[in-house]
Amino acid sequence: MKTVSLILGIVCLLAMLLAFIPLLGWLNWIVVPMAVVGLIISSVSNAESGKKICAIVIIVGIIRLAMGGGLF
Repeated sequence: MKTVSLILGIVCLLAMLLAFIPLLGWLNWIVVPMAVVGLIISSVSNAESGKKICAIVIIVGIIRLAMGGGLF
């Protein structure tokens, strides 16, 4: 489960970086819930690296959604 959470965190991080391209901000609506699932998996498996990556993706993704006007 540690490996799954790390891989999911890395995939979410790469997708979040792709979502910074203009007109691809809608991708954050997919990335943030995937990162939440990764955070839950890493919390269950006690994986620190997956937990940190997923938490960063969630925070930056929510900030990006709020800046783009898609959160509120």
